[in-house]
Amino acid sequence: MEKEICTFSHCARPEVVEHETDFLILGGGMAGCGAAFEAAAWANPKKIRVTLVDKAATDRSGAVAMGLSAINTYMGGNKIEDYVKYVRNDLMGIIREDLVYDLGRHVDGSVHLFEEWGLPVWKKGDDGFSLDGFQARDAGKSLLKDFKDDAEREKNVVRSGKWQIMINGESYKLIVAEAAKKSLQMNREVTGVAQNHFERVFTTRLLLDANRQNTIAGAIGFSTRENRIYVFRAKAVLLVPGGCVNVFRPRSVGEGMGRTWFPVWNSGSGYAMGAQVGAELTLMENRFVPARFKDGYGPVGAWFLFFKAKATDSFGEDYCANKEYVDDAKKKYGKYVDAMGTTIRNHLMMEAMIRGRGPILMRTHEAMAAINKSFKERLGEKEGAKKVKHLEAEAWEDFLDMTIGQAGMWAANNIEPDKTPSEIIPSEPYLLGSHAGCAGFWVSGPDDIPNVPREWSWGYNRMSTVNGLFMAGDTCGASGHKFSSGSHAEGRIAGKSAIAYIMDNGDIKPTLKEKAADLASEIYLPFEIFEKYKSYSTSPAHISVNPHFIMPDQFQKRLMKIADEYFGGVGTWFKTSKSMLEEGLKRLELMKEDANRLAASNLHELLRCWENYHRLLTAEAHARHILFREESRYPGYYYRSDKDFIDDNNWKCFVNSKRDPATGKWEVFKKPYTQVFP
Repeated sequence: MEKEICTFSHCARPEVVEHETDFLILGGGMAGCGAAFEAAAWANPKKIRVTLVDKAATDRSGAVAMGLSAINTYMGGNKIEDYVKYVRNDLMGIIREDLVYDLGRHVDGSVHLFEEWGLPVWKKGDDGFSLDGFQARDAGKSLLKDFKDDAEREKNVVRSGKWQIMINGESYKLIVAEAAKKSLQMNREVTGVAQNHFERVFTTRLLLDANRQNTIAGAIGFSTRENRIYVFRAKAVLLVPGGCVNVFRPRSVGEGMGRTWFPVWNSGSGYAMGAQVGAELTLMENRFVPARFKDGYGPVGAWFLFFKAKATDSFGEDYCANKEYVDDAKKKYGKYVDAMGTTIRNHLMMEAMIRGRGPILMRTHEAMAAINKSFKERLGEKEGAKKVKHLEAEAWEDFLDMTIGQAGMWAANNIEPDKTPSEIIPSEPYLLGSHAGCAGFWVSGPDDIPNVPREWSWGYNRMSTVNGLFMAGDTCGASGHKFSSGSHAEGRIAGKSAIAYIMDNGDIKPTLKEKAADLASEIYLPFEIFEKYKSYSTSPAHISVNPHFIMPDQFQKRLMKIADEYFGGVGTWFKTSKSMLEEGLKRLELMKEDANRLAASNLHELLRCWENYHRLLTAEAHARHILFREESRYPGYYYRSDKDFIDDNNWKCFVNSKRDPATGKWEVFKKPYTQVFP
């Protein structure tokens, strides 16, 4: 078909609003809030303008939207070098150790701010038992920042694991967002701008400078509530719209498709928009496949770490201790099996299932019985029962904080976790850089860490290979295990660096290559196509097969089917191969053609059109990286069936890629790995 052009002959022409700022933050999650808070502090004395654009409402934006029951990255009395080793071991030996170390030395500062702003943090009572955040406050326990040293903090904080601390976190994001919004308000007062916080505005792509090569100049997006397009010009941009979900077909299909572990609104926009302007990607072959309670996707971390529950096969055997499984894994994956990181635990779980010993069961009832017995032995029948009752309430809050649907799934299936075990299973894959995954962009690191290769620090901290374009959280690659606190801290690092970049390049006057009218026409093309061709079908347009267009939900299902079958989704037990990847990439090329025929009948569908286009580009980057790396570096996350081994001699390196902004052609290449910390 001939490519359509939007002339606004069939749809209403939007109002185009041009907004000029200095520092533009795209994304209102933890990284974006951290950046707004930190950047404003450095920008205000110089009257530098800071603007945050969020496709949602910042109070409940990002992966922490529903809440959390634990902060997963807190150093406290731990050594930062040990944190680097932990991240390196869990991500199969390849990370940017400079970025991880840099994060480790700053993350506690963000956690202390959270508590100071009102986040309730658990502490140990005088009797040695845990006090939830509200009990600790009522008991007059000190804030984390007020303990005299790290040793004293460790005596008082309640750990659910070596790096995790317990919180009452239903309002976690609200608290962090409030601080960010206050910082933006202060910046608004200092600079005199009318508006610097835009909500319900979805960014479709970044814009390069017309006069400066490989330099960012702004971004464009549209309101999801009004007939309006926004063109933002900026001297520096922080790209933090989160990771990517629903590239792969989820385990929960049909009415349950919205139940995923990672939030469904994470659509790969960061990866796609950065790639479109030529920013260099790294480790996009990596994905995260979390083991979660089946169908509800409820978190298992607190049950494993805090409640000490065990997961077994259906015969009661610990699959991670099965000698046959472990020995077979060592033959293919070598020394990495000994570390027993997330990928290997996933692999051993799937081995049990494939060998007919599923389903995998979390023994929640046994954990609660053991706690019940322990408490009553230590405290007596009455006081012990009281403590257990409170702990049970916290166990439920774990899900009401993070995955309310899990409580509903248990109720629907007549499951009482204190009386019966619950099934767990590896979910579908997600692409991210802040949890137990490390996909993202290649960025410049700090310049003050010894033994770091010089080429790892070529510019401002957390700046990508595009001048003025910064990354943090899920978009900053090769540095996983940041979680919520680390994403906030990394946003602060990037925000401060961006202000330094602006101050050092005060003569920058962003000039856009494209005209605003042409950009508006590009964004609204799905509206034009729908209105022009909607009468070609007699059934309702949004559910019909129309010869002239494809609706966003149809497009997404086709993408998820391709990814699942060719790129190693749940339908193939995460297995793929060279020939399968090549066939899948051919089908993505056809989907790129079909993307020119995406149609939208309203603003919500327009949002879905552009989200799914971003997913398409993210899927392509992911597949190209897996194809290039000729080994199974992340067993349990994905397998190259034709290269089912880890090959440190040839592949202990970074796999990076770059997409040419002019031609759309990809280049994939190796970059050497250097171990900084022994």
